[in-house]
Amino acid sequence: MSESEHRVILEEDRILTPRLVLRRWRVEDADAALAVYGADEVTRWLAPAMTTAPDGPAMRELLSCWRANGDSLEKPAGRWAVELRETGELIGGVALLPLPPYGVDLEVGWQLARPVWGQGLAAEAGHAIAHYAFESGVDEVFAVVRPGNKRGIATARRVGMEWVGETEKYYDLRLQVYRLRKGELDVPALP
Repeated sequence: MSESEHRVILEEDRILTPRLVLRRWRVEDADAALAVYGADEVTRWLAPAMTTAPDGPAMRELLSCWRANGDSLEKPAGRWAVELRETGELIGGVALLPLPPYGVDLEVGWQLARPVWGQGLAAEAGHAIAHYAFESGVDEVFAVVRPGNKRGIATARRVGMEWVGETEKYYDLRLQVYRLRKGELDVPALP
């Protein structure tokens, strides 16, 4: 990520980056959210934690659950809608959630609509959520990625995360584990 992409502004109810606005989900986001979570190419990597949303009513129900569950999560955990700052277009979501089975480790997750892939927006959103987590007192965050998810692995690395190994601890799947510690955020890579 470039130095300009590292700028993150934490406001009371949203997080701003040079290109993105992260805010709480609203039920009215269902149509735009369906373009993300209704796409098999996005959700294929989320199962079993989440499956493809089949239609608008199911997406509205899911957003309602996310809002209700978000109120019960301990800060900084939560889910945010991701919008393009310039246009306000909803392009995806980012989450910071306790990893099962014990809920001790916090997982950073990102999902974007196919038309915006390849622009570094997922890494920008993940980086912003890491800033938020660290400003809230968290010392480290994780990303867990299936070995075949090359885009997810590349995004974790662009966020600044380091590979720490494989595990079957989370979701009963063999997963690659990436970690970012507070002191490692925004540290320039060696040439």
